[in-house]
Amino acid sequence: MTACAIETAAEDDDREGSRDVERPWGTVRATGFTITANGAYAARLAGAGDALYVERWTLDGPEPYAVPLPLGQPEERGTQLLPLADGRVLVARRVDGRRNTFSLLYPTGPATGELQLGAVEAPGSERLVLLPPSPDGICAYAMCVGPDTTTLWLVAGGAFGPEQVAEVRGRCAGGVWLDRTGRMLALDRRLDGGPVKAVAVDLERGGEVTPLLQITEDSHDRLLLADPDSGLLLIRSDAPSPGHDRLGWGVLGSLLPVRFPECLRLDDAAVTPFAVQPGQVLMPESCGVALRIDAAAGSWVGTWQPSARRMGQVAAPAGWLAGAGLWTAGGVLRLPYVTAGAPCGLADVEPPPEPEPVPVPVAVAVTAAVAEEPRVCRPVPLQQAPLTDRKPAD
Repeated sequence: MTACAIETAAEDDDREGSRDVERPWGTVRATGFTITANGAYAARLAGAGDALYVERWTLDGPEPYAVPLPLGQPEERGTQLLPLADGRVLVARRVDGRRNTFSLLYPTGPATGELQLGAVEAPGSERLVLLPPSPDGICAYAMCVGPDTTTLWLVAGGAFGPEQVAEVRGRCAGGVWLDRTGRMLALDRRLDGGPVKAVAVDLERGGEVTPLLQITEDSHDRLLLADPDSGLLLIRSDAPSPGHDRLGWGVLGSLLPVRFPECLRLDDAAVTPFAVQPGQVLMPESCGVALRIDAAAGSWVGTWQPSARRMGQVAAPAGWLAGAGLWTAGGVLRLPYVTAGAPCGLADVEPPPEPEPVPVPVAVAVTAAVAEEPRVCRPVPLQQAPLTDRKPAD
């Protein structure tokens, strides 16, 4: 699975969102580097000062290379980008404070071609945020977050320009795809001022909503990453330590408890997963997970497997676009970087030797697992919930 530093929308009290993230030691800035789901292309705003332009990276060739896509006037710093699997780049611009326009940029010889897609006007929404790249690589979605309702829009890949595809009650954040088809989307929802809970939204059933995470009644349970091949879920929740978020993992549809490994807790540092190794079908405990570690000294990389006792830590390449990277099908972690001598670089990171694995408990060992960490509770398993006639959670 690839992942990116597209940090999606957050509630007004969220600590990790589209804005820069405040930490005790300073501000961790979002990179704004977005990679397609298949790892073939990426996009970012390049340039200096106010002279910003769209830059597309090609990642699946022998060597990465960048193609500038400038227009007649520079892009605003708040412009959002999303690369598509065909090499075009979706550009979302905010106009007049509430109107959002969309277009596709692509190279046409020495110039840049632009295809206007239309606009979304959402007067009741506080902001519009592009969701992470769809697994199909063709469609692109955006989320308009209002005080009481969140609307989902198909802004590229439709037949007639932007169209609303779902309306979800509550304030939503995040955005994680749960399958390979772009049908099931997980969102972190706050409903009527209650705790944040991850829910699954079925885009083929009019935005039907079903519970996804319910670790405890009062805990804030957010989904950070999901790998459809293995079912591995990376979760942030304050269930084991009320008032303090912990990083944990679970398995989609499993009845086993969510686990919160102690090795993923670092003093005076924030740990955030950004990529999961693909292809580990039905083997979530064997998936490699790449983590961004932010502290006063800077940012570096952590690597971890659910079966491991320890998290490995390696130095990031100079100029790393922190929080961006991808795993290849062969299990190699690749990190994009930009320096004066290498304006488009991709470094292969050699993870530390795998530590001694920890056996993952099976169903009969659930009691023992809970006894070791008494605050860990079971999530609501997704299984086939969004695809049945079960009453949706509105």
